[in-house]
Amino acid sequence: MESSHCQRSKKVPEELGGKTASIAGGLSGAASIMGSWQICHSVCLGLISVLGLIGISLTGMPLAFLTGIALPLWILAVLMLGLMFYLYFKHGCVSKNLLFVNMGLIFAGTPFHSLEPLQDLFWIFGGTITVLGLFLYIREKVLIRKVRRHNA
Repeated sequence: MESSHCQRSKKVPEELGGKTASIAGGLSGAASIMGSWQICHSVCLGLISVLGLIGISLTGMPLAFLTGIALPLWILAVLMLGLMFYLYFKHGCVSKNLLFVNMGLIFAGTPFHSLEPLQDLFWIFGGTITVLGLFLYIREKVLIRKVRRHNA
């Protein structure tokens, strides 16, 4: 196996690491949507609820500081997406379907106040790209399982 190239492997144990990297990439894309106040508010309420279950009580919004750094986090997400595209085109080691998911989440989470009147369009377009990516990802996994069962 060459260490300088990131090629997809046919072996299941080696694919597990790739799946983990793909999931991490998806989570980084999901984090970009945190610029949206309503989603951030829901996450804060969820965090308060979970902490309340273990006996820690909070008032207010513990993640409110994220609204002040939404733009830098979004820019970081765009840069990371650019890196993922580089890895995809140069080495072919990133799932194109999860790139769609990340791209849709980043597009939906656009944090620019000057574009706020168009936010609904960003959510619709980004959500459509995200759902398309998820559909293609799941379809690919189902087809792979069918082929493996057929060949076994």
